[in-house]
Amino acid sequence: MDHSEQPVVALIGAGEMGAAVGRRLKLCGARVLTSLKGRSSDSERRVHRAELEVIDDDAALVRHADFVLSIVPPGAALEIARLYRDALDAAAKDAIFADCNAISPATAHRIGEVLAGGRCRYVDAGIIGGPPPEDLNAGGPRFYASGEHAGDFANLSRFGLDIAVLDGPIGAASGLKLSYAGLTKGITALGAAMIAAASRDGLADALRSELARSQPQILGRLARQIPAMFPKAHRWVAEMEEIAEFLDGSDHGAMIYQGAARLYERIATENAHQGQTDGIRALADFCAATIDSTRKAPK
Repeated sequence: MDHSEQPVVALIGAGEMGAAVGRRLKLCGARVLTSLKGRSSDSERRVHRAELEVIDDDAALVRHADFVLSIVPPGAALEIARLYRDALDAAAKDAIFADCNAISPATAHRIGEVLAGGRCRYVDAGIIGGPPPEDLNAGGPRFYASGEHAGDFANLSRFGLDIAVLDGPIGAASGLKLSYAGLTKGITALGAAMIAAASRDGLADALRSELARSQPQILGRLARQIPAMFPKAHRWVAEMEEIAEFLDGSDHGAMIYQGAARLYERIATENAHQGQTDGIRALADFCAATIDSTRKAPK
């Protein structure tokens, strides 16, 4: 692609992150296409707000694309590669196919095997950070990219994305992403599990007081992150399972993340009932009381 041309970006996945990335690319001059086939009304609202072009046909979506970005739940990443393999081969251009999902290096290699021998140029990418805001001066998440064609993917840095190329093969970007997510989302899982246990045994106030005394930074982080996790827990289940695979064995800590996956699975089920279960309520009450006490503390 000539650097003076407007790139055509096909976006697979119109979730909170995908739609925001598409909006950022469009605001910075790219042409962004996406599909709403099988998507929710929430996705439809996000796409229309971002003013993305909608093409509900897989082959047509990628036919003239310079870049194809897969931003879907990690459990769907491999299936997306399979679904679009033939369409990418029949496309007019040798597009960059960037898998931007929270997957293990092993899954990244499986996707490479699916796409091997085809026309597209495969890039392993991992997103660290939240969805980019509309304000172009506010920054956004960082895309780490690895593999032979990562430098070509970095051309999208000219269109509003923060892209860092890793000197590593396919799987390197995914490994970095999961290492980071294992820390951030793993800490949230540990905090939720222990706060729930303390609340169950009538120790919530005592735990909160001790954390405020000896670990105020941890308490503040958990009070912010746990409530924000509730609507996202269903997406984090497969991510925890990918992290477990990345760790490669129970003696390396894989079972910690299998446990985190089951915890997030339960929280997601409870949250689907509008958060009226005892477990969700106990966590929410603990975090609300923490934030309330912080506001009332003398300056």
